Amino acid sequence: MLILISDAFDASLASRLEVFGEVTTDKNRLGEANVVLIRSKTKCTKEYIDQAPNLKLIIRGGVGIDNIDKAYAESKGIIVRNTPKSSAIAVAELAFALMLSTPNHLVSYHNGMKSGEWLKNTKRNELYGKTLCLFGIGNIASRVAERAKAFGMKVVAFDKYVSSSPLAEMISTPELAVEDADYISLHLPLTDETRGMVNKSLIAHCKKAPVVINTGRALCVDADDMVACLEDGSVAWYCTDVYPTDPPAESYPILKAEKVTLTPHVGANSVENLGRIGEETFEIMSELKNGGKI
Repeated sequence: MLILISDAFDASLASRLEVFGEVTTDKNRLGEANVVLIRSKTKCTKEYIDQAPNLKLIIRGGVGIDNIDKAYAESKGIIVRNTPKSSAIAVAELAFALMLSTPNHLVSYHNGMKSGEWLKNTKRNELYGKTLCLFGIGNIASRVAERAKAFGMKVVAFDKYVSSSPLAEMISTPELAVEDADYISLHLPLTDETRGMVNKSLIAHCKKAPVVINTGRALCVDADDMVACLEDGSVAWYCTDVYPTDPPAESYPILKAEKVTLTPHVGANSVENLGRIGEETFEIMSELKNGGKI
């Protein structure tokens, strides 16, 4: 068995996987590979899959699998798996860090101190007592909810596929969910339904100007509408770790907008999380090998 590690994983994973067969990082050997390990950089399109006639398994280290043509892969008898639990803590902590940074003016305070400004009169706001609206209530969003409740926030959520949660009051529609939101945190996969979900029309239902945090998928937000909402004040701030491409094109409108905090798609990049992704990947390989599926 040839295992191709196509993207960045924990450095120890390659040697651990040698119990299953030969391990390589040489992408030129895709045509020989039986297993391909990817994260977000490699795109397993139809064309990519067609270059791998021996492929039996694709493992996506992380949550979303929108960079894999899953239907086409499975039509070729290729198993597609991900590591949904491993990234929850890392991404949730980044989402919460972004949420904390905004009312505490951390970027402005830091830049002010560096430039000789003493911004003592710029008042902070607390998270305590504020309402957080979560879009999605899966592994990551649930971790965010736990942290928000520890800070004394009210947590509501919209998830088309979940009717109840011990961590959030579930709301039946996106429009009702955002009505009282001080903060909106996005944890959705990119689908036809979620593409552009956060737009002018949705924000118009907000009674307050919310802070929007996106550690899910960039295209769930209409970028042009977000810039317009930031300019007219209907959104107070936009924090994002995700972009249509990595890195984003210079023309991506969010890059030039005011009232934004940007991080370079590092939600899953904690040292600890890379280790967890490796553990979950090893478990998947063991399960499928022992079951005679690879």
